[in-house]
Amino acid sequence: MMTISTEKYINPFTDFGFKKLFGSEVNKDLLMDFLNELIHSQGKINELSYLNSEQLGRSETDRRAVFDIYCKTETGETFIVEMQKAKLNFFKDRSVYYASFPIREQGLRGDWDYRLQSVYTIGILNFVFNESKHDKDYYHSEVKLMDTQKKTVFYDKLTFIYLEMPKFNKNVEELETHFEKWMYVLKNLPRLQELPPQLQERIFEKIFRVAEIAKLDKQEIAEYEESLKRYRDLYSALETAERKGKTEGKIEGKIEGKIEVAQRLLNRGMSIEDVSDATGLSNEQVKELAQKEIKT
Repeated sequence: MMTISTEKYINPFTDFGFKKLFGSEVNKDLLMDFLNELIHSQGKINELSYLNSEQLGRSETDRRAVFDIYCKTETGETFIVEMQKAKLNFFKDRSVYYASFPIREQGLRGDWDYRLQSVYTIGILNFVFNESKHDKDYYHSEVKLMDTQKKTVFYDKLTFIYLEMPKFNKNVEELETHFEKWMYVLKNLPRLQELPPQLQERIFEKIFRVAEIAKLDKQEIAEYEESLKRYRDLYSALETAERKGKTEGKIEGKIEGKIEVAQRLLNRGMSIEDVSDATGLSNEQVKELAQKEIKT
């Protein structure tokens, strides 16, 4: 695996890299251009504002949601944009749960006719769904509520968009659309050493300027190195557990693999909630492992 010293550009799948490209006012044009490629058939975003990415339930004891990017357009539509590094057991459930926050926030006191603005949940996934893993050309899913008999959209204000990045395998010479160029950049940015001629457009020129590691200040370098370490630790731990599960081929082996991954991630300082999400173990199971680690 490459080290930071050999990479020229940041990895968008790290927390730091994703926020650097999409999560700041100065780079808001990058986010708008990307979102416009995803919803081009439903109008154009000309302006948006970032919202508080940490959301609480109805009470302080409810489970919270922390979005990677949470924003609202000038016409009232809200977007949740998530970079998902690892497969979760109930990822689709989590997507629906996350979408409930911007829906609930639209409720008004007093007289209100229940009219809602559109909500979009976008997942940039570093994994593929099990049910579609054999359909290698289908990497861009757009999901709405549907009438199952008529096969038509029943409700068009709630949209889930998923990009299964491992399925996108076009090389730079094969890119045809602006959207494909975005997919290529997101997947291949840390492997590149310069801006390819096929990407000589203003928006991509800016991405390569923003993403250049040599232009980060000392604090940003430290933050990126820590973020890159967490990303690599997670990838390595999950890959080890997957190999172990395949070798043993038993439920017991899979559970042991999850426990092993959880222990590694806890040792590296990852939070209980994040370890639970990454491994599929319950919060209680992870807490027990954490307590055992403290005692030993």
